[in-house]
Amino acid sequence: MRLIFAGTPDAAVPALEAFAASQHEIVRVVTRPPAPLGRKRVVMPSPVHAAADRLGLPVLPAARLDADATARLTADAADLAVVVAYGGLVREPLLSAPVHGWINLHFSLLPRWRGAAPVQHALIAGDRTTGVDVFRLEAGLDTGPVVAREAVPIVPDETAAALLPRLAGIGARVLAAAVDRIADGSAAFAPQAGAATAAPKLSLDDGRLDWTLPAQRVHDRYRGCTPEPGAWTTAGERRLKVLEAALAPEAALDPGELGGEREVLVGCGEGALPLLRVQPEGRGAMPAADWRRGLGAAVRLS
Repeated sequence: MRLIFAGTPDAAVPALEAFAASQHEIVRVVTRPPAPLGRKRVVMPSPVHAAADRLGLPVLPAARLDADATARLTADAADLAVVVAYGGLVREPLLSAPVHGWINLHFSLLPRWRGAAPVQHALIAGDRTTGVDVFRLEAGLDTGPVVAREAVPIVPDETAAALLPRLAGIGARVLAAAVDRIADGSAAFAPQAGAATAAPKLSLDDGRLDWTLPAQRVHDRYRGCTPEPGAWTTAGERRLKVLEAALAPEAALDPGELGGEREVLVGCGEGALPLLRVQPEGRGAMPAADWRRGLGAAVRLS
């Protein structure tokens, strides 16, 4: 089939590469325009844009699918359009332009965690299983019928930084198989079933750790917010980023109280959380033990 591929971040690259190596033809890659990145704000193409250039595929950078983008994509006469974390809405008449419409690879088992941050919300909620779904795009947010899915167990200490790339690799395989079934006419779409939950984009405030909660809950939030938007707390009046943390046995510490000898423990509502790597405000990343040795006075995290 003739395919349009829409995607932007690293998580979409495995699927793009899978289609580039398949029997199908990618007639256009749609991705967000180059954007400034890092402290020096250097303008860089998206990971999907860079991969498409490497693969020799035509690219349409588009911040939104407006009338001009719709006209160009409609003229491509695609059989199917595939979306993996593009970051923009697809509306009519573009939604109906390809012969088989648009399908989307989503990193959860729908209808659980509809929205922009399904992996992060699954970890914050303490889910033990997640997965990938391929569904047909329609006007509602992640509401379309599902054509393929695969459940994936979550590793207990896994952060979003590790889980998302793993799901991206699995999802690329599941998505490619779904496209093959659509091409040969054997695909079957089924309505979503069950209670829906929302997974909106996380803000910086979502990364703040609440030490009054049980250690498992605090650890789950750290996992879901690593690397973005970043887990953090305050030490005195200064922000402290928590870059790496673990779970520990029960410890007789009040919430936010620092303890431990060789390791840095933080008391929680139940249990404690060892801090392994941190980044104090205005400084670079360092082992938590080095940070603690540099404290001039007793500090409680809040």
